[in-house]
Amino acid sequence: MDHLKRLRDESPVLYWIVLLVGFWLAFRLLLAVAQVLLGSFALPAWAPLALVIAVLVLLARRQQRSR
Repeated sequence: MDHLKRLRDESPVLYWIVLLVGFWLAFRLLLAVAQVLLGSFALPAWAPLALVIAVLVLLARRQQRSR
């Protein structure tokens, strides 16, 4: 974490690029896992995306309530 704080202070543009790429990769990984889990149920192609977004929304709402 100290590396990220130092990177944020020294080079904010690079920090935001690294952060955005990290979020994108994490989202793609979640989507791939959802596709593997839901693949055998013969659901439409958009079902894994809907599942990932629904889980992220539920997590965000849970965090909002905890404050």
